[in-house]
Amino acid sequence: MIWVAHLDPYGYYGIVKTTLDIHDELLARAKQHAANTGRPLRAVVEEGLRQVLATSASPSSYRMPDMSEGDPSAADPLEAYSWQDLRGLIYGEPESS
Repeated sequence: MIWVAHLDPYGYYGIVKTTLDIHDELLARAKQHAANTGRPLRAVVEEGLRQVLATSASPSSYRMPDMSEGDPSAADPLEAYSWQDLRGLIYGEPESS
């Protein structure tokens, strides 16, 4: 159980309990580190979270690789089709007349 500072919908800060699943070996190492440094486990976990969050780079937006084929200046071959016609071609439905 970990206590976490929490801002409720009314703007009040509070402390709430949060349960985290931590691998047994990692938890044992964290407890040992806490004991060696004379600090509570909560302080060790908070410090670790702060370090990770401070050093993590902000996620860059993902850009799809350009997998285009053919001449980019050529006319779009699908432009002549309506949405219903394209759907029919994709799903093998007979063409509407």
